[in-house]
Amino acid sequence: MYQLDLSGKVALVTGGSRGLGRAMCFGLAKAGADIVVASRKQEACEAVVSEIIGMGRRAIAVAAHTGDCDSLDALIDTAITEMGKVDILINNAGINPAFGGLSELSPAMFDKMVDVNLKGPWYLASRLAPHMAENGGGSIVNVISVSALKPSAFMGFYAMTKAGLETLTKVMAAEWAAQNIRVNALAPGSYMTDMLSNSFGIPGFEEATLNSNVQKRIADAEEIVGPLLYLVSDMGAYTTGSTVVADGGFMVS
Repeated sequence: MYQLDLSGKVALVTGGSRGLGRAMCFGLAKAGADIVVASRKQEACEAVVSEIIGMGRRAIAVAAHTGDCDSLDALIDTAITEMGKVDILINNAGINPAFGGLSELSPAMFDKMVDVNLKGPWYLASRLAPHMAENGGGSIVNVISVSALKPSAFMGFYAMTKAGLETLTKVMAAEWAAQNIRVNALAPGSYMTDMLSNSFGIPGFEEATLNSNVQKRIADAEEIVGPLLYLVSDMGAYTTGSTVVADGGFMVS
């Protein structure tokens, strides 16, 4: 009963061209899934698709903007037309350009982050769910952050949008359980990605990051694949409406 084999499944990963999303695409493909790689830049998506096809899996690249509902409609149409279905959705795309005090941040930045980090994942999941139901169900993973669970100063907009997405995860799980759709949140801590390394220029940031969890390290991007596969495979068949934390012990530090 408990299988990590995703053969015959189609997974759609937003933000799939780099960082955690890229690692997730490869991890899902190695487990047997065919992949729809989505992010804003078509060329970057195609580079990931080329590697996945080299692994013997089917894959397509679709340029899509998570903050644009029309773009997400086109993504859904392309995925279903070319791949036939979507069994697994990973709402991974997110942005964090608003590091600063609440009194310094603009309404425009607030709207931008809500559009990408919160409205986009809601819209994509809610429009894909009926298609999943028609095909017997599926699994949705909303990638949040430990910032949603343990917010800090100067990360207000990011923490707020990710906390909102965790709440939506619970609502989605409750609404779609009868359609055999499981919905969970995955809360990563510090992983070695472009988003993180770009912050290393801030004095003391890298040292503070290393000391922020009990393992005293930053994880490789590929380490996110284990908890992800638990959530989307039969291993997590009885798990829905939950948040899986993968943070090296940040929450207990």
